[in-house]
Amino acid sequence: MPGENLSRDEARERAGLLSVEGYEVTLDLRSAVGGAVGDGPRTFRSVTTVRFRANEAGTSTFVDLIAPSVTAVTLNGEDLDPGAVFDGSRIHLEGLAEENELVVDAQCAYSRTGEGMHRFVDPEDGEVYLYTQYEPADARRVFATFEQPDLKAPFRFAVRAPQGWTAWSNGAGELVDGVWRFAETKPISTYITTVVAGPYHYVTDSYERVLDDGSKLVVPLGAMCRKGLAPYFDADDIFEITKQGLDFFHDHFDYPYPFGKYDQAFVPEYNLGAMENPGIVTFREEYIFRGRVTTASYERRANVILHEMAHMWFGDLVTMQWWDDLWLKESFADFMGSFSMVEATRFTNGWITFANNRKAWAYRADQLPSTHPVTADIRDLEDAKLNFDGITYAKGASVLKQLVAYVGRDAFLEGARRYFKRHAYGNTRLGDLLSVLEETSGRDMASWSRSWLQTAGVNALTPQVTLNGEGRIVELAVVQEAAESHPELRPHRVAVGLYRRTAEGALERYARAEADVDGPRTVVGELAGAEAPELVLVNDDDLTYCKIRFDTGSLDTLRERLGDISDPLARALCWSALWNLTRDALMPARDFIGLVLRFAGRESDIGVLQMLHAWARGALAHYVAPQWREEGGRLLAEGALKELRLAGPGSQHQLTWARFFASVAARDADLQLLAGLLAGTARIDGLEVDQELRWAFLETLTAHGVADEAALAAELARDDTASGKRHQVRCLASRPSAAVKAQSWAQVVESDTLSNALVEATIAGFQQPSRRDLTAPYAQKYFAAIERVWAERSIQIGMDVVRGLFPDLQDSPETLAATDAWLAAHEDAAPALRRLVLESRDDLARALRAQACDVAAAG
Repeated sequence: MPGENLSRDEARERAGLLSVEGYEVTLDLRSAVGGAVGDGPRTFRSVTTVRFRANEAGTSTFVDLIAPSVTAVTLNGEDLDPGAVFDGSRIHLEGLAEENELVVDAQCAYSRTGEGMHRFVDPEDGEVYLYTQYEPADARRVFATFEQPDLKAPFRFAVRAPQGWTAWSNGAGELVDGVWRFAETKPISTYITTVVAGPYHYVTDSYERVLDDGSKLVVPLGAMCRKGLAPYFDADDIFEITKQGLDFFHDHFDYPYPFGKYDQAFVPEYNLGAMENPGIVTFREEYIFRGRVTTASYERRANVILHEMAHMWFGDLVTMQWWDDLWLKESFADFMGSFSMVEATRFTNGWITFANNRKAWAYRADQLPSTHPVTADIRDLEDAKLNFDGITYAKGASVLKQLVAYVGRDAFLEGARRYFKRHAYGNTRLGDLLSVLEETSGRDMASWSRSWLQTAGVNALTPQVTLNGEGRIVELAVVQEAAESHPELRPHRVAVGLYRRTAEGALERYARAEADVDGPRTVVGELAGAEAPELVLVNDDDLTYCKIRFDTGSLDTLRERLGDISDPLARALCWSALWNLTRDALMPARDFIGLVLRFAGRESDIGVLQMLHAWARGALAHYVAPQWREEGGRLLAEGALKELRLAGPGSQHQLTWARFFASVAARDADLQLLAGLLAGTARIDGLEVDQELRWAFLETLTAHGVADEAALAAELARDDTASGKRHQVRCLASRPSAAVKAQSWAQVVESDTLSNALVEATIAGFQQPSRRDLTAPYAQKYFAAIERVWAERSIQIGMDVVRGLFPDLQDSPETLAATDAWLAAHEDAAPALRRLVLESRDDLARALRAQACDVAAAG
């Protein structure tokens, strides 16, 4: 990534120098089809005209462009020498006038990494599909641009596409004389412009609403996917969620949807979940389900649809000035995605998923050495790329959830309404939002911000219960603790719930009190005199962001009666707290696995059950004592098979247990059962082994040497699709052979021929916990290679390789020492690269502490 970075200081200087009046961008994408020309990268012609004003004549600046070549550069009618002004990532401009017109004619490269103009060839039918992805700064791979969020401008795109194709962009388009021409956009940032082109399957609908002034708002809706996915495309459900979301946001934001049409494109080989390009949101096509999935998958898709829709206001209409305030869009969209989903759609249990799933991501990120305040210090674009993390999204959303409890729902939403109207099509910083919230709530937002937005780390809250001789509470206090590295104790608005058994045997709440926890110890006076509880749940109803701890009696109750908690949110909070205890080496990992074996079968919420399965796999792979792994795996497989057979035929619980059983099966009898289910010689009543489940079974069979390359070739012939190819590549890399591992390593580390999706699939297959011996030789090779990989490959592929191939399966003090040695020897390495290695080191150190806890518990 040499020369491609942009610093905050450079962006500030440029923003102070000029303002952008508009872009006209013409792309000739006819080269996307047909054979490649020459030995270099496949390219397309990009012609950009940008009009901008300089505050002072005679000054200099630069325009961003990453392209193999530039044909011509014209500034204010004067031709410049491309070889003299273009250095591979910037076009340097001298002697600006007050009003300027720049024309850049370049050959830009199609991408295989999901950055810029991504080109995908469908193996099923040979069709070519294109789409762009820019955040934070890859528009410069497609056209010449001032690539920073605070230089907003209107955009007018034109696309010449191959015969028979359709093209889409942010504005409405029409085909005129063989060219797709798109309506000019409102002023938007470069990173949310987009172009999608190809023979996509396209479905339309419409959203209509009468506004408060009596006028009628009509939003044309569209949804698209590859033709090969059309049989599985449930556009009706996508449109239903879309309309429910538009209703919700219009009801609460009092600002009509500002970008005309609303297309949603489900595209192949996408690095993200989705991207909020105004007028045409892009999603990973895995949200189109080829096989049977659970309601949790549909809920996840609905949440993403609504998350991106919230961005139309938080992020697109009003945009952060620089990436320091990324939270101003991502935290809000993450919160509003769940908020709107629970209130406007059929997924009314979305806060359970938020508590159990999204916050787990935040808790992990907030305990890494790279943790940062929600408002971060983003020095440059590499920092920005890595800050799309659990802090910016899930912790920020959790903090906003508490903010609603702190200032009140009405004040929060009125603050949002004023924020949109005051800053429409502009850029903001932290203080702009705090000022409107102070207006609407009357609260001191500065002190709240200092505690929650401008400091890092997560607090732990533990109840202390004192009883009298009559079995009643004398005092119930909440003790707040913080890590030494981040000692901030914060104000928390919490609910404390008291639980005990009913006559029917359920654990139910019989008393609840809300309190403001502030400082190291807070007494909850309202609960004095209550009958003694069997379980005290701090942060009941999940009002604040904290790690929940338990007193001894409550923990004993959970060990024996966790499955008896009748409220699904309370139960999910307890599971999350127990997982945090395991990660923090305060509960032996085998005890957590034991709880999963005892109580997961009674879990009614399918999303929580899937998280329990993921946590149990993580505990087995990383946190249990190495000598207990085989026994732990056997117990999990036995328990999974038992629950699989007990689950209702054809139920989503049956499907979930089938997938979990396949992921932990290792004994010959279990592998034979999977092979029989695959071949149709074995049967479990009601279990339909569809194509996606076949690949799940095959990955386990391949990793254990039961299925070979010929079996994978036969399965690909059965499922000769883009999805099938990804599955086959992952399975091929999982084969238990030293030669296979060497080949996989070379394909990812020594070559750049694989697309981003196949790099991801190869890494997933390479890293198999069942054969740690085969990847052991690559620990030292990893440290020898990563600096070169980071320098030579795109940042997305660099992140995939550095994270994905870290030798965490070689979980020993020796690997920890090797990591420390690399860090000590590479203090001058790129900060983003060091951050990734430091995060992986922390995960490894945490695993070793958990293993020590597990060994100690075993005696």
